[in-house]
Amino acid sequence: MPPLEAWERVLVSQAAVSEDVHASIPCTQCHGGSDVADFAAAHEGIVVDPSDAPSQVCSTCHSEIQQAANGSLHMTLAGYDTALYMRSIPENHPALEEMEANHCNNCHATCGQCHISQPTSAGGGLLEGHEFVQKPPLTRTCTGCHGSRVRNEYTGRNEGYPADVHFAQARMACVDCHGADEMHGVGLENVTHRYDGTRTPKCEVCHADAIGADSTVQQHTLHGDKVACQVCHSVEYKNCASCHVQRNEDGVRFYTIDPSWMDFQIGLNTNPTEERPWSYVLVRHVPVDPQSFEFYGADLLPNFSARPTWLEATPHNIQRNTPQTSSCDNCHGSAELFLTEGDVLPEELGANQSVIVRELP
Repeated sequence: MPPLEAWERVLVSQAAVSEDVHASIPCTQCHGGSDVADFAAAHEGIVVDPSDAPSQVCSTCHSEIQQAANGSLHMTLAGYDTALYMRSIPENHPALEEMEANHCNNCHATCGQCHISQPTSAGGGLLEGHEFVQKPPLTRTCTGCHGSRVRNEYTGRNEGYPADVHFAQARMACVDCHGADEMHGVGLENVTHRYDGTRTPKCEVCHADAIGADSTVQQHTLHGDKVACQVCHSVEYKNCASCHVQRNEDGVRFYTIDPSWMDFQIGLNTNPTEERPWSYVLVRHVPVDPQSFEFYGADLLPNFSARPTWLEATPHNIQRNTPQTSSCDNCHGSAELFLTEGDVLPEELGANQSVIVRELP
């Protein structure tokens, strides 16, 4: 995604003020300030992103969507809290919240950061001169945040690995599978991580003939409720380790991270449900260790082993034919593709007991 010119970031087009669906709404109704000729006076009290929670600006016309979005993972980043608090204790939460405010919170997505501008974490800037973009563009909004893993997997940017078949053959955008209700959190309440609630998108919505009792694919009939689709139809994906956050003497926030690596590991499903009944899922190493946040205090993750460092993953690199589909023996009886104790760092064995595969299928 090339950087925007300075003027592109802020220039409001004539179409936005005369033809856009929101053109009849005065700028000050959402952004504040005053409708006067003096520049300084006009911008006094200006609100850069009127849709940022806990604002209710969008709810004037989109009440259901605004209410849901304010509690969605995109807005609250509750998934971070779930992961951090499980590894920590309540006394450490204030220090962790300070860390999140400095290093994590700029990744949250507001209504405007999907439909009007690029995400702040991607540098910001108007998408189409302040015109409302109903379907957020893949390369300027979605992958502005979900870049190094999702974007690179989906578009084939990992050297030696093909693009996802949905992108390579159909040029499908994120919103073709991840619909508006899912993105806005409509119908989801008290969501604490991305695998809460109804499983969506579902492969079987488009591939109904390939899955289920009437499937003509024998392997799908045999494995349908035992392995997640990605176990057979993904290839290697990026894994990360040991992220450390800090601030320098000038208050500039930064982080360091160990080099990532490509890997493919099948682990145990730690939370089988009716929606996700599988015994086996793919797992990806996440960038955390006991000292990740020590800049903000000592021993902030005393319960580090309460959560795996190899977590369920749904890579965006789907292929019809993979090494797993080429031969039954590539999975059955083969330890290479399964997460075993030998694949886990000694200091992380305790954290990953629930996902380690001890008996090969």
